[in-house]
Amino acid sequence: MDADLSRRAVMQAIGAAAVAAPTSPAAIPGLRGEGKDTPKICLEMGRGALAAGTLDETGMRRVKQLGVDHVLMGGPRIPWEESRIRSIMDLLKTGGLSLGNMMIGGFPKTIYGKPGRDEEIEQVRQSIRAAGRAGLPVIEYNFYAHRIVEGYYEEIGRAGAGLTAFDYDRVKDLPPLPEEGAHTLEEMWANITYFLKAVIPVAEESGVRMALHPNDPPAPLSRGSGQIMGAVEGWKRLIEIVPSKSNGITFDCGVTREMGHDPVEVCRYFGSRDRINHVHFRNVRVRKPYEKYTEVFIDEGEVNMFAVMKELARQKYPRLLYPEHPRALDADRERPGFKPYYPGGGSYTGFAYNVGYARAMLQAALAS
Repeated sequence: MDADLSRRAVMQAIGAAAVAAPTSPAAIPGLRGEGKDTPKICLEMGRGALAAGTLDETGMRRVKQLGVDHVLMGGPRIPWEESRIRSIMDLLKTGGLSLGNMMIGGFPKTIYGKPGRDEEIEQVRQSIRAAGRAGLPVIEYNFYAHRIVEGYYEEIGRAGAGLTAFDYDRVKDLPPLPEEGAHTLEEMWANITYFLKAVIPVAEESGVRMALHPNDPPAPLSRGSGQIMGAVEGWKRLIEIVPSKSNGITFDCGVTREMGHDPVEVCRYFGSRDRINHVHFRNVRVRKPYEKYTEVFIDEGEVNMFAVMKELARQKYPRLLYPEHPRALDADRERPGFKPYYPGGGSYTGFAYNVGYARAMLQAALAS
């Protein structure tokens, strides 16, 4: 065999192997990928309007193609069963995905302090135990007296993209709904206190962290009811009711800015106490704190998103980070059957943009 031809063949083979071999962030000088003590970018799975993929092979491929390894989803009806949670987690593992957060709901009597709440709370306790046995680390929940989403409307952003705006003036005079009624702020604090004292000890025993999502929109009153998570002071009060790492919050840097606060300072406050059990990562422009704002692209609002990411990296925050509320792009609008979850909201293409932006910020934060 000709020596030059042999050398050429060897070099071609080496070159082909180099092209074919995947390059991980850890292999690039100065870049680090997700690890044990870093935020973990996630997306939602399931059939919800904000899900990036369905619970099947096609849906899991869609999420993995964006470089996402961690997911969250809405949970089944309470009480949860260990076998059901395990089956979901095992299915996700076949697609290379890990379930890190499941939303729990279905306890309205507890929220409103009505007869029958003890039975609901027992179902929640059973669900937490089932989650712990299955290895689910975080359960997220809401405690709205009413979520005043009626104040949302679409605002048009760059090149016609959809943004989600809120104006309290549009809804401040709406009456209470008959099935909800009107509840004072102290009523709601009494109800959440009763709930936490019953469930947090079970969560601790089960190795599960609870994450209460803040009020969004954070309006002063919502159809006549006070909102316990409608102010940062309320977030601080919440974590002191039952002092435990299992009693934490979903830190949302967008909502923090909607309230007029510095997201980095608020992140530092809760992170230093190890009470951030989940993160929502999005940006806003605020015209009047609590009452008038617009959810915008992750790169164009008032939140210093990189500073937030650097603070989470500095804390070695190890749980999920969800770059949520994608903006409405034509590539999503043109898909058959597309229905936005919020006015001006988007879907998979918008999520792809959010994930890419968050990924770059995470790598830069970890390298800095």
